[in-house]
Amino acid sequence: MSLVKVTGTNFVRDTKSMAIINTDEQARNEYYTKAKILKTQKDEINTVKEEIAGIKNDMDEIKQLMLKLIEKG
Repeated sequence: MSLVKVTGTNFVRDTKSMAIINTDEQARNEYYTKAKILKTQKDEINTVKEEIAGIKNDMDEIKQLMLKLIEKG
């Protein structure tokens, strides 16, 4: 793999595949940190959604039980 600097940037070009590669390690680390934070936030949101769905199901069950009690009483 032969790399050639792209003038005026932090990029290099792989002459075999013609891919452009970012050599800015700090930017790469920032990207990975942001991606990790976003994944954590998505996981938390999904957990909250599941908990809300469970609470809704519980409330529906309680409602049905109360209606049965009212009908019997």
